[in-house]
Parts: sequence; C-alpha cells; structure tokens
Amino acid sequence: MKSRSVFQRLAAAPHILWMILFIVAPMLFVLYFAFTDNEGHFSLSNISTLSQYGNVFVLSIGFALIATVVCLIIGYPLAYFMSRSKPSTQKILMVLIMLPMWCNLLIRTYALMALLDNGGLLNSLLESLGLDKLYIVGSDAGVILGMVYDFLPYMVLPIFTAMTKLDKRYIEAAHDLGCTGIQTMTKVVIPLTMSGVISGVTMVFVPSISTFYISQKLGAGKIDLVGDTIERLFKNTSTYNVGAVISLVMMVLILISVWIMNKFSDDEGGVII
Repeated sequence: MKSRSVFQRLAAAPHILWMILFIVAPMLFVLYFAFTDNEGHFSLSNISTLSQYGNVFVLSIGFALIATVVCLIIGYPLAYFMSRSKPSTQKILMVLIMLPMWCNLLIRTYALMALLDNGGLLNSLLESLGLDKLYIVGSDAGVILGMVYDFLPYMVLPIFTAMTKLDKRYIEAAHDLGCTGIQTMTKVVIPLTMSGVISGVTMVFVPSISTFYISQKLGAGKIDLVGDTIERLFKNTSTYNVGAVISLVMMVLILISVWIMNKFSDDEGGVII
C-alpha cells in the first residue's frame, strides 16, 4: 500500500509541476503587479483606476449575458431534439455541432467575417437581389453573433449529456398523471436537467466575458471589451500594473463562475416541481 502511494505521487508530479508553472505562477505574477507600482513598490493606486473602466466591465458583462441567453434559447431545444432522436441522427447532429470546433477560433472568426463583411458573401447576395446591405461587422450584434457562433457547442453538449441521463420513466409518469407537454417540460424535464444548464451557462459566459479577438474582428475595432482593454494595457509597460489589476478582477469573476458550476454540477439531476 505504501509503494502504491509513492507511485501515485510520482505519477501526479508532472501534473503538479504543470499547474505550478502555468497556473499558479502566472496568478502570482498578476497579484504582484496588481499591487505594485512601476517601480515595484507596494501600492493600492491601481485599484482606484478601476472606476475608469466601469463602462468596459458593464459592456463586457452585458454582451456575455446576452450571448449566454441566446445560446441557451437555441441550445436547449436543440439538445432536447437530439436527446429524443434516433442514435444515427444523434451522431450526425453531434458531428455537425462539433465540426466548427475542429477549426481554430481565429479561422472561424475570419470565416464569419468573410460571410458578414460589407463586401462579404451575405451582402453581395443581398445586393444582387436589390436589397439593402446588412452592416453587421462593426456593430454590437456582430460581436454577439460571433460569441454565439463560437461558444454554442459549449451550451448544447452539457445539456444534451444531462438529457441523455434523464430517466424516461419520469416523463411517462408525468403524462400518466395528466401533465400536458408544456407542464412536463417545465415541471420535470427542465428541473432534472438544470445541472446541464448551469454547466452550459458557465462554459459560455466565462469565455464570452474574457474574449478579445471576436470583438476586435467582428467589432472592427469600434467595441472595447475587457479582453481588449487588458491586451492594450499589457502592451504598454507604463500601464502594465493597471492591466494586472483588471486581470485580477477578471480572475475573481471567473473563479466565482467556476465555483457556481462546481456547486451545481455535482447534482445528479434536480427536483421535480
């Protein structure tokens, strides 16, 4: 038993070293720069500058919430349809959902730009039909659309997994007791798959609130989110410490989101209302 314990420690050593180098160490660096000035002295002045970026935080949280809600509205019915489909149909739909994820986010974003740009495929088609162009790139809608396009699979897959684990006898019992389709959905299916919903919401909200490439390309540089602000501040050595304190705030928000996900994802199902 003792030799097995030593083997387990040795097997875990590379993972622990990886976490120290690429998770713990960067977080410590962020903490150091967030509470020091340009000369390396302890300072709380960086925190006072957060008020200047209040609008950026509000805009980022608002965009992330909208993208998350849209993903939930699209993803939940899609996951339900997949869970009720034949195994062969499920495989086809799963491949279609996962297929864009095989490409890098940069490539997917550039592809979306090629479709939605002012001279892109969509507007060229509208122009040939004699219709007005849709100016999506450079607008709020374009950024949110990019978030939904890139992160929708993160919403669908956890909900689909939760629905496949749902015991169909609960649904049959609800019908036997006189529940309508809507009542069965709201009082049985949704509560019992809430763990998947919470996981999906967290997995979409976290990357949405911290993204910067989507807003840069689909926002055409007109929309400044938290990720864009952090990138710009870190590129300038004189504002490096301010970028660190904003990164620290983002880390706290992400840790809170992960804590919420872990709190609810341990639940095997839910409560029938």
